[in-house]
Amino acid sequence: MSDDGQKATIVVDEAHSVSALLMAPPHARACYVLAHGAGAGMHHPFMHTIAVELAERGVATLRYQFPYMEERKKRPDVPKLAQATVRAAVLEAARLVPKLPLIAGGKSFGGRMTSQAQAGSPLPNVRGLAFLGFPLHPPGAPSDERAEHLGLVDVPMLFLQGTRDEFADLDLLRPLVKRLGPRATLSLFDDADHSFHVPARTGKRDADIRRDMLDLLSAWIERAGSLA
Repeated sequence: MSDDGQKATIVVDEAHSVSALLMAPPHARACYVLAHGAGAGMHHPFMHTIAVELAERGVATLRYQFPYMEERKKRPDVPKLAQATVRAAVLEAARLVPKLPLIAGGKSFGGRMTSQAQAGSPLPNVRGLAFLGFPLHPPGAPSDERAEHLGLVDVPMLFLQGTRDEFADLDLLRPLVKRLGPRATLSLFDDADHSFHVPARTGKRDADIRRDMLDLLSAWIERAGSLA
C-alpha cells in the first residue's frame, strides 16, 4: 500500500472500469465511499488530505475516479453513467471492507451523483450520505431544482457547507434542509468557500476549517454507521 492507499479497480460496466484507492486504518469504525468533484480527481490534494485525516480519526475511505476523469476528458459523465459508477464503488467498498458500515457521498458533483443514485434505488448497505459542499446551483444562478431528488433519500444526510460557497445560496439551502426533516443536518463553516478555503484576512487557516469539519464528519459517520 502506498501513502495514497491500496490500489483497486472498479468495474462499472462492460465498457468502463475506474481506479480507486482504499485507505483503511486499523480498527476503522466505518468506511466513507468518497467521490471527487467535477474539476479534479481522487488524487487532488484536497481528496488525499481528507482521506489521510479521516484515517487519523478511525474512518476508512474508498476514493475512486469517474470514467471521464479516468479517461482524462473534461466533460463530466452523464448522470446515468456517474450514478452507475457510484453504485459500483459502493459494492467494491463492501467487498474490500465487508465488516464496516458504509457512508457514501463526496465533494460537490460527486456528492450530488451519490444522492441521485441513492434516490433512484437505495445503495446497498449505505447508512448515510455526507456532502462536502453540495452544489445546489451554478454560481450566480440561485435555484434549488438540483435538490428535488433529495426528498426520495431515506437515509441520514449531512451537508457540510462554507458560508461563502457560491454553489449554495444559504437562503435556499437552509429551508431545503429544514424541509427534509430530521434526517438532514446542515453544518456551516464561516468564511469558507466551495473548496473550504478561507481568506487570510479572516485570521483563520484552511487547516483549522478542515479540522473542525472532519471532527464533525467523523462523529456523524460514527453515529450514522451505528444505525441498523
